[in-house]
Amino acid sequence: MSDFDLVVLGGGSGGLAGAFRAAGHGARVAILEPAELGGTCVNVGCVPKKAMWLAGDIAHKLALARELGFDLPETPPALDWPAFIAFRQRYIGNIHASYRKRLDAAGIAVLPTRGRLAGAGVIECSDGVRIRAPRILLATGGRPVRPAIPGAELGIDSDGFFNLTAAPRRVAIVGGGYIAVELAGVLQALGSKVELFVRGRRLLRGFDADVAAQLMEDYRQQGIHAHFDSTVQSLHRKDGGIAVRGGDARDSDTADAGPFDSVIFATGRRPNSDGIGLEEAGVELDARGHVVVDAFQRTSVDGVHAVGDLTDRVALTPVAIAAARRLMDRLFGGRAEARLDCDNIATVVFSHPPLGTVGLTEEAARAAHGDAVSVHRAGFRPMLHALADSPQRSLFKLVCVDRKVVGIHLLGEGVDEILQGFAVALKRGITLDDLHDTVAIHPTSAEELVLVQ
Repeated sequence: MSDFDLVVLGGGSGGLAGAFRAAGHGARVAILEPAELGGTCVNVGCVPKKAMWLAGDIAHKLALARELGFDLPETPPALDWPAFIAFRQRYIGNIHASYRKRLDAAGIAVLPTRGRLAGAGVIECSDGVRIRAPRILLATGGRPVRPAIPGAELGIDSDGFFNLTAAPRRVAIVGGGYIAVELAGVLQALGSKVELFVRGRRLLRGFDADVAAQLMEDYRQQGIHAHFDSTVQSLHRKDGGIAVRGGDARDSDTADAGPFDSVIFATGRRPNSDGIGLEEAGVELDARGHVVVDAFQRTSVDGVHAVGDLTDRVALTPVAIAAARRLMDRLFGGRAEARLDCDNIATVVFSHPPLGTVGLTEEAARAAHGDAVSVHRAGFRPMLHALADSPQRSLFKLVCVDRKVVGIHLLGEGVDEILQGFAVALKRGITLDDLHDTVAIHPTSAEELVLVQ
């Protein structure tokens, strides 16, 4: 006999979403999580990151306010990090409490332990107790990785960023992806002098090249310096700080600037697939350790499913949540074909300013559709920055195939809120003519999307 109808390994966003949805369909559910509920997103990801982004945004606004006539000191007031962290962690604590209350109300058993597969439909807890269920959901997430270079222990990763209690005077960020870009913007806004060390020739590989280039220009105007085509070979102590040594065997610091006070690695993440019995159970993994799943989140072992960063799908919290909910609708809710449509998933990079994207980049569209592709751009200064004579610029870009909008790429103030509605429109097949037939809301940045020619 089974102890439960479903056992979930991992209490992050995907695991919790699956547990709640299954319980809502009447299933008996247990969830195993040895750490804080909420996983990466709530504890060392989306939530605290957005809090820090908001602090950086306020810092930017204070600087603009002074330019516009507000009676503020020439040097804007600095953030009291310990005080702000207290607010941030209180907010996260409220999320934890909300989860516990909902889990109790749903009748979900929460076991504060690790679990591993130990046979067909069997999970062994770290204390040796075994529980049984015909359905198992793997949702153990991922973790940041550091490069295997000498001195890597001198740096911190994105998890370590949330342990900072002040803005480092000089900070090196190794990486050019969305985590590196987000941390660079936050730290520069809050008083650090930031340098990015990027292995490639541009920021945000996989995002639209035009908006990524405009973001780099905005960052340059803010004082962020980027070293492209840069391979960090090692870190070492120097003059009371940390020196970054590149492929030319030279230290990156200069005599006037000195070494870095902190080095942050934003060099990728790996799935938490080790130590949970996957290989022994026959669950197929890819070369990077991700659990291989099909369109219905099924693994190679019957009855075992996986969602979230543990898999090779888009590593976004809303993707894990949506996939888990649809999976439970199929397993316990009678919706035999329920599954996540992974096409045209919108996402936002919380840079300063934010960058939002959904659909095909220009490069991908041209590769697939050739001469049928048309591109429509609007480059402008948002009103606040124009009033303050700030150099920051926005870039909105539409990619169309035979007038149908297949890609929307936005950089600028407020695009994190603007994009959601336009993502729905793209998903429903909106055309450029539909946008032109929509009366603009003026004066806003969003109107540029319905006025773009």
